[in-house]
Amino acid sequence: NGIVPGPEFRVTEGDKVRVILKNEMAQSTSIHWHGLRIPNKMDGVPFLTQPQVKSGETFTYEFTAVNPGTHMYHSHHNAAEQVSSGLLGSFIIEPKDKSREPQVDADYVWVLNDTTLGFTINGKSFPYTQPVMAKKGQKIRVRYMNEGFMIHPIHLHGVPQLVFAKDGYYLPVPYLCDTVNVAPGERYDVLIDCSDDLSVGVWAYHCHILTHAESRHGMFGMVTVLIVQE
Repeated sequence: NGIVPGPEFRVTEGDKVRVILKNEMAQSTSIHWHGLRIPNKMDGVPFLTQPQVKSGETFTYEFTAVNPGTHMYHSHHNAAEQVSSGLLGSFIIEPKDKSREPQVDADYVWVLNDTTLGFTINGKSFPYTQPVMAKKGQKIRVRYMNEGFMIHPIHLHGVPQLVFAKDGYYLPVPYLCDTVNVAPGERYDVLIDCSDDLSVGVWAYHCHILTHAESRHGMFGMVTVLIVQE
């Protein structure tokens, strides 16, 4: 739809979803719903579960949002070119039962990519990336999803991250860390608690493979900041 990443889908568990793909490119494509539990014929893999959607054609995907969590969608045809060029996005299924969901003041989605568009967060490279904002006493949720070809260890300065879900599933034992290693195809949900005085400030927040984030001229690429205000 002319934006990178593509439009975010955010639905509730049990919702019925219909997506009409109209291919206006010069090459075939499809949509794979990465992580969603859906009927096989809706999985979006040409030559396996459906025909390729050729230039000028349409294809309708219909399914029920069954498994809550942080998921993705992307092309599954000539994917190395199409996904790296921006045919990707987030698909969030909110649970009906929110008893295990953390109470947060903001919910950020990070789509990581590392190829045609450079080292990007939501299609942007630093200094054009969106900062993560909070006030002291607030809690922030960040959803990492890796749509690239490389591993990205996401490191937050100053404030620990509580990792509580992976690939849309709650972890039996959440854990604290300052670096979350996100491999291609993986999704992690983290909670950032900005409740104490030490959390206040402007904190670097970046991939810790340094060639993805820093050069002799300064920071670039897969970098942003966490800004915690009094």
